[in-house]
Order: sequence, then structure tokens, then C-alpha cells
Amino acid sequence: MSKFGKRLKLAAYALRYGSLPVNASSKVIPINPDEAAEARLFFPMPKFFVFGHARSGTTLLARLLRLHPEVHCNWQAHFFTRPPLLKSLVTDPQVADWLSRPSNRWNRGDDLSPVVLRAAADFILERDARRAGKSVVGDKSPNNLLNGESVTLLRSIYPDARLVFIIRDGRDAALSHRFQNFIDAREQLSKQDIAIRDAFAKDPHSFFEGQRSVFTPKSIREAAQGWVDNVQQTTHLGRELFTERFFTLQYEDLLKAPFEQISKLWQFLGVNPKGLEDIVVAEMQSNPDAAWQRQKAGAVAANLEKGRRGSWRDLFTPGDKEVFKEIAGETLITWNYEQDLDW
Repeated sequence: MSKFGKRLKLAAYALRYGSLPVNASSKVIPINPDEAAEARLFFPMPKFFVFGHARSGTTLLARLLRLHPEVHCNWQAHFFTRPPLLKSLVTDPQVADWLSRPSNRWNRGDDLSPVVLRAAADFILERDARRAGKSVVGDKSPNNLLNGESVTLLRSIYPDARLVFIIRDGRDAALSHRFQNFIDAREQLSKQDIAIRDAFAKDPHSFFEGQRSVFTPKSIREAAQGWVDNVQQTTHLGRELFTERFFTLQYEDLLKAPFEQISKLWQFLGVNPKGLEDIVVAEMQSNPDAAWQRQKAGAVAANLEKGRRGSWRDLFTPGDKEVFKEIAGETLITWNYEQDLDW
């Protein structure tokens, strides 16, 4: 890529996220067991983190989790999931030198970086939880920008935390993410994307009849590959690095049996779900995100039933299906979204 092209890419990134990217592969010194134990003396609340691909039900899951009188879950801290990342607090060369220099008698001869990162995140999490009167606290932040790298970064600072990963049918996730961009990120769309968006708003019938795709050829391939990478990398590293502290659930199961699924998750977090079924059922009746999207872009959102399982069947063209079969077919089978490639 030319220097001019790189500059344009960086400018677009800064416009979208408000800052330039930090090198996600730059290393963070892992916190050692003694430092983690010491951190818990100051910040004793058990911590958990919810990862998932964008539009996979992470917000719904967080809403349900925080219904428990002991559990607080807020969202989008992006400590480990979106640049600039928590580690940017210590990756500046001068800051790194300050935290590890031999004349700094506070560092006990070691690098203070992991302690600083843990203390910063712990304070942010527990401050919010204490205000809510809760004793178990977590953050939900989709990890599809960094995939498995997010798991590694989390493990380096929170080896004692619990990691929850929610999975949704990649076809529905891709479709939902596409329409989220149509509604919430118009300034990031290409001319071709805008033309598709406007055509759908004006006359959706040709799209629902399979005559036109809501995707460009490039975007459908990127969506399929992004979902596969996210699911495969996160589950592999989650199981490897967090072992019994790693929990997976599927969005579709959460819709089908919400109290059963959230009860299992609450028990995983060490709290009792007894007596909470009614409030879970009531929470499932609301969909604030859908209401917001209808308000913001009714012409596009009005034709969609947000959060429904199997929406891809209404809008995927034969070409869209073939791309997903090619790239994501085996992963769909692994997670029982399909039995074979004959769909």
C-alpha cells in the first residue's frame, strides 16, 4: 500500500474511533499471581468479561446479567477489544521506562505496567458496581476487531477473571451488522453501500425476493470470514487460557429459554438465580435497541424484525449463501446451525 493510501486508511480509522490505532501485537507484561492476589485485596469484587462478535446478542446478555441483585454488567469499556486498548496507558516508551527504571523504588525492581493496568480497570469496574450496590462486576465489549488477541490481552491482566463468549448464527450476525452500519454509520459507507441502503429503504421487495443483495461482494466475504475468525480464535484461546473459567452460550438458546440459560451463567459467576424468573421474562419483552433504530432510520429499520432468529433466510441471495457456505460452512456445522452444506 502506498504511503498516501496508508494515511487515508489511518485518517478513516481516526474518524471512526476518535484516535489512531495502537499496535495490537505490542506485548504487555502479564501480571504475576502475587500481584493479582494483591490487587484483589484492594479491589475484591469477582470480575467477568463478555465477548462476542458484533450483533451477536452481547447487549441483551448484559441486560439480563445485571438483573441479578448481586451482578453488575455495563458495556463498551473495550479494555481489551478495541484500540487504543487499556494497554495504551503504558506502551508509550517514556511511560514504560518510568514504570520500570531501576531508580524508581516503588516498583520493587519490576515493571509496574501490569499493576497499573489492573488497578485502572479494577477501579473503573468497581466504582460503577458499588454505585449500583452490586458485588460481582463485568464488562461486555464485542471482540470482533481483535478476535483471539483480545483473549490473550485479557488473560495477561485478568488471569483470575471469568470469560463469557456468546455465539450467534454468523449469517444473522452479518445481516444485523450490515443494517447497523446502514443506520448508525452512514458516514463510513461507500457510494455503493449508500446506493444499496437507499434502494432498500425505497423498495425492499426486490431484496426480500432474493433479486438483490444487501451486501457487496466484498462485504459478504469479509462478514463471513470475520465471523469464522472470531468464533474459532475466541473459543480456542478461551478454552486454552481460561479453562474452567470460560463459558460459551448461543444467542438462539438464550431466546428460546432465557431463564434457563441465564441461570446457568449466573451459577457460573457464583450467584444464586432463585426467584428471578419473572423479571427475566419481563426483560425479554423489551427491545430498546430496536426502538432506537426505528427512531433514527425508520425507512430502513421498519422492514426488519430486530433480533429474530433466521432473518438471513429472508434476505440472503443464492450468491450470499454460496459465499457463506464456502467460508463459514464448516463452522456453522460445528455449532449446529446446519447439519451439512445442503442449505
